[in-house]
Order: sequence, then structure tokens, then C-alpha cells
Amino acid sequence: MKTLWISCFLAVLVWSGIGPKDQFTWFLEVLPALIGIAILVFTYHSFRLTTLLYFFILLHCVVLMVGGHYTYAEVPFFDDLFGSERNNYDKVGHFFQGFVPALIAREILLRKNVVNSAAWRHYIIISICLAFSAFYELIEWWVALASGEDAEAFLGTQGYVWDTQSDMGIALLGAICSLLILSKIHNQQLKYLLQK
Repeated sequence: MKTLWISCFLAVLVWSGIGPKDQFTWFLEVLPALIGIAILVFTYHSFRLTTLLYFFILLHCVVLMVGGHYTYAEVPFFDDLFGSERNNYDKVGHFFQGFVPALIAREILLRKNVVNSAAWRHYIIISICLAFSAFYELIEWWVALASGEDAEAFLGTQGYVWDTQSDMGIALLGAICSLLILSKIHNQQLKYLLQK
């Protein structure tokens, strides 16, 4: 399983790095995936995660690398979806920005016995995801200030004045969906993992 995960990650990474639309944007978009894999490698033996979480982390990395290759404003098949006049691939990225961190936070909070109440745990997970999403929007803003016009492809606002707010709203939706859809199967995998 580990070899398949790494092979998929490296294959998409190499593909995304071959002739990307904009080299600087590719680097900015792929950097979180590279940081993520470094953390996973470093913690693999001391804090192994569930198969479910590894799968969704890989999927999130693929979303980042595809966005890096094309830029989020120009990913094929995402133009004019649902009557929109913009490319909506960035909304997929922001959905995963809530969906996957919710699962990560849930796994850490459960395994470390941080919060016993499910209601409080959900509240904390959603708060963590919103904080992460807001911090990412701040990073985008700082990059835009530092790099000037070159940041337009990284920001991916496409002229939409409410882009930052809608990005955070989509991340919130992703976090809620993750908790609603995956909690049961995640509990089963955690039980299996901790019995090993």
C-alpha cells in the first residue's frame, strides 16, 4: 500500500512539473503537497494514520498538483460549470482544504484523547479547518503583495470580488461533509489501527 501511494504521488508530481502553465504558480501550488509528504514520511513510524486518511491526503495532493500544472483558473473541464462565468476548479481545491484537514484533525483529536464530547470535537475540528482556510487566504494575500502581478494565477480570483469569502465557505462545507460522511468508517479504521 505504501509503495502504491508513493508511486501515485510521484507520478502525478512529475506529470504536473512537466511544462506547467506558470513555473512560479506550480511551485506555490505544489509546495503544500511536498510539505505534506515530508511530514508523512517523518511521522510514518511514530504516528501511522488510517488507510482512509492516507487515501484522502493523496487525493488532496493530486488536486493541488493538477491546479499547479494548469493554474486553478485554467484547469480543463471546469469552465462555465453550473452557468458560472469562471473556472471553478479552485472551489474543488478549497472543498478539499476543509474536507481533508477535518479528517486529519479528527484522527489526532481522537487518538490523543483531547476531547471526549463528540459535539465539542466537531466544533473544534470545524474551527481548526476555518482557521486553516483563513490562514491560507492570508498566505495568498502575502504572496500577492510580495510578487505583484505574478500572483494573479496563484490567487485565482478571476475577477470575483467575493473569492476569499467563498473559498472559506467552501472549505467550511468540506469540513462539515467530511464529518458527516466519513465519521463512521473513520471510527472503524481507527479501531482496527489501534488494535494492531
